[in-house]
Amino acid sequence: MSLLNEVAQKYIQQLGERFDLSSLSKEHTQQLHEVFALSDFVAESLIKQPTLIPCLFESNLLTTADRTEQLIIELKTALSEIENEGQLHQTLRFFRRKHMVVIAWRELLNLSTLQESFIHISLLADQLILQSLNWLYQLQCQEQGTPIGESGEQQTMYIFAMGKLGGKELNFSSDIDLIFSYPERGQTEGGRRVIENSAFFTKLGQRLIAALHQITVDGFVYRVDMRLRPFGESGPLVTTFNSIEDYYQTHGREWERYAMVKARVLGKEGAYKRELEAMLRPFVFRRYIDFSAIESLRKMKAMISAEVRRKGLKDNIKLGMGGIREIEFVAQAFQLIHGGRDLQLQCKGLQQTLKVIAETEVLPADRVACLLDSYHFLRAVENVLQQIGDQQTQTLPNNELDKLRLIKVMKFEDWESFYARLNQVMENVHKEFNWVIGESDEQQNEPQEEFVELWELQLSSEEIEPILSKHIKQSSKSAKQVAAFSKMIVSLKEDISRRPIGPRGQETIDKLLPRIIALTCAFTHPDSLFERIHHLILNIMRRTAYLELLNENEGALNQLLKLCSASPRVSAQLARHPILLDELLDPQKLYHPTELSNYRSELQQFMLRIPEEDMEQQMEALRQFKQMQFLHIATADIAKGIKLPQVSDHLTCLSEAILEYVVQIAWAQITEKFGIPSNVAGTDRKGFAVIGYGKMGGLELGYESDLDVVFLHDTNISGVTNGSRSIDNQLFYFRLAQRIIHLFSSRTNSGILYEIDMRLRPSGDSGALVAGMAGFHRYLKENAWTWEHQALVRARPVFIDSIMQQEFTQIRAEILSQTRDQQLLKKDVSEMRAKMRDHLNRAESQEFDLKQSPGGMVDIEFIAQYLVLAHASEFPERLTEWSDNLRIFAACEQLGLLTELQAKQLIDAYCHIRDAAHRLSLGKKKRITHIDQLVEDRNAVIAVWEQLFLD
Repeated sequence: MSLLNEVAQKYIQQLGERFDLSSLSKEHTQQLHEVFALSDFVAESLIKQPTLIPCLFESNLLTTADRTEQLIIELKTALSEIENEGQLHQTLRFFRRKHMVVIAWRELLNLSTLQESFIHISLLADQLILQSLNWLYQLQCQEQGTPIGESGEQQTMYIFAMGKLGGKELNFSSDIDLIFSYPERGQTEGGRRVIENSAFFTKLGQRLIAALHQITVDGFVYRVDMRLRPFGESGPLVTTFNSIEDYYQTHGREWERYAMVKARVLGKEGAYKRELEAMLRPFVFRRYIDFSAIESLRKMKAMISAEVRRKGLKDNIKLGMGGIREIEFVAQAFQLIHGGRDLQLQCKGLQQTLKVIAETEVLPADRVACLLDSYHFLRAVENVLQQIGDQQTQTLPNNELDKLRLIKVMKFEDWESFYARLNQVMENVHKEFNWVIGESDEQQNEPQEEFVELWELQLSSEEIEPILSKHIKQSSKSAKQVAAFSKMIVSLKEDISRRPIGPRGQETIDKLLPRIIALTCAFTHPDSLFERIHHLILNIMRRTAYLELLNENEGALNQLLKLCSASPRVSAQLARHPILLDELLDPQKLYHPTELSNYRSELQQFMLRIPEEDMEQQMEALRQFKQMQFLHIATADIAKGIKLPQVSDHLTCLSEAILEYVVQIAWAQITEKFGIPSNVAGTDRKGFAVIGYGKMGGLELGYESDLDVVFLHDTNISGVTNGSRSIDNQLFYFRLAQRIIHLFSSRTNSGILYEIDMRLRPSGDSGALVAGMAGFHRYLKENAWTWEHQALVRARPVFIDSIMQQEFTQIRAEILSQTRDQQLLKKDVSEMRAKMRDHLNRAESQEFDLKQSPGGMVDIEFIAQYLVLAHASEFPERLTEWSDNLRIFAACEQLGLLTELQAKQLIDAYCHIRDAAHRLSLGKKKRITHIDQLVEDRNAVIAVWEQLFLD
């Protein structure tokens, strides 16, 4: 280390000629000696300006927060005392040098953390830019007048801070990449002559660049790079908000999306700033998962690698293999891919981004930890390299002195051990980079050559048939299937040729379709599968990101084919809602539906990303959530991961979670408008309940089920709401019900939420939309038909408070437990069953309607309802407890109302028939089978029916 001592002594001697070193303590002298050995920049700055020396020792006594506050105030004070631009330039350069010396001093002596340096360096740049801008703006307004927009509002300039400055992770000697913009066209007012805003802000931008970038006798502040602006160097220096938005919507390229991920707006706080911050978000962050980012980043990295090779760059810790740029690519790849769906990923700093990636489990935590540790190590090395001479360099030194300086600060014994560690770090980074966005496995993704030719050549279906025959499974190779498959390939080519999709989409289609055809050949019914894929491709072909998702991800493509082969319903769902393709990326999650108890919390988490005030987005997000959960339930069902009762449990719990959320939204909207009704004011109640009937009430929802519901409110609701626009409480609950129905039934891009059926309310369609609890009780007791009491058997509250719950339970138990004339009850139930069968049975000769034919689902449901109505007066607690058929049958067996055999037969038959209905529903088929299906089950149901109703 004698070389370091020699350098330090040389600089100490030069300083001694201009500064009284004897005034320093031994500790301070030692610190000076140590830093002079490590940094020419610090040594030369202090020799040139010895008055900075006390600032260094004072900085050691301040916290990061104190230094931050002091920096802002100090610069404001300095700028308030200057009178012209020449003084501005000098003040900015002195100020920047002073604080850069302090930052280097603290970091080289290991008195600060890397994070503190990031904060201090980025804050310094922010303040130098912003306070210079404000000073120059005031000066120019005095000279030329104040710029006023078309709206009549005063205009100011806003700046996009790009790259590491945008992420508040600026390096020590970095350039700063900026883009200038102002809100509106217009003219100046109050000056000697009128000037267009464009000319005013162009001049202001030029003055700011000169203040920062121009080299004077005092050096410069920052090298300013404006080439990232719209149209680059050929574009205007400053553009309006509308122009900048139009540019990115019309001309924006993938590398500009990448650059904009970190863009942070600097300028006056207020509506204009918020507008600019929000304006480019849709360009950067797509609403769907966007795998085009992968290919774009690969191309960018390939260009950078080529540049590194062309320039012969060696040992470059930023651009080299495994360097800082690769870590940035990994983080920003996930931001571009997932940021549109996950708002947490729309952050600016790389460290923050990586932490979110770990927290959201987009990448395993250990991989993220490796990247973060590597980033800290490489950035620490970069800072030391730049602090040596305040030079923008990321290349390792090739001279002995600077090597010694680097290993001293990085605390290594010798260059070899440091270099070995550095190489290991960069190797780790490159592995992670390749894992995320490295070169794809061409062997895995390349289809066989003949499938490429099959797709690209203009072959007839007859010419395609022999190619397919070679690859289709022997068990599936009927001439009819091969011919149908071939014709559909030709048909898809023709359909695609008639739809303009752009070069990127066409390129992706030409890569993807040969692979799909090759993979489809392995399925049992390739013709049926390709017909479904044909429909899906036509639906997504203009959304290139979805094509790229399938082309990039082999696992997602395989899952798609597997699900489309198993279920036309799932295939149609994916075609209708392509956003669901994102769900194919994680097979672990895909085949495991949400835990029954977690639907509410999952929905709450999903909806947190949507602004509460944006009702259109809220409604669309609810529908997306339902479709995503439906897909997980259906895939688990197809894979036999869950059994029939569990499928219904999941569908029912999902509907309840959504219903509760919708009621809460509707309540918030109506109370905001009218206030809270007087019957619940001052409580946490709503005085409102939703009762589920039918399959919802019976916990037996299917994939196509409507929601049969009845709305109830408190009995005593006389009075008005307490809002500024108060209305009668009765009208309030009516409006609330209307709003709930609207939220469910409105059609968005993702369709409706659920069909809501209100016909089971008191008096049916002619009855009030919301009934009072007492009126509901009175109607059931005095006016209801037998079939309405039957419906009550399957009724249960799905949204209710404890007070209303107790009332409803008592009413239901009382009505179901009434003593009834057995013969009249049998007659009513039998006649209603016959009437339903006559009107609703869709079975032809030699067919069995799973729902309406004798021995079908409705027969079983009527048996359960009859048993409850006939015997609940004897066993009120046991027979009014449950609303689902299976537990009613179990209770009837225990009470001796059914034999063990009868109960088992009814339960088995109901499960088997409903399972068959589920399968047909997944296949988008009618609930009708051949007459020879489920014979034993049907006969058992008919036998029980006859014993009960024909004795």
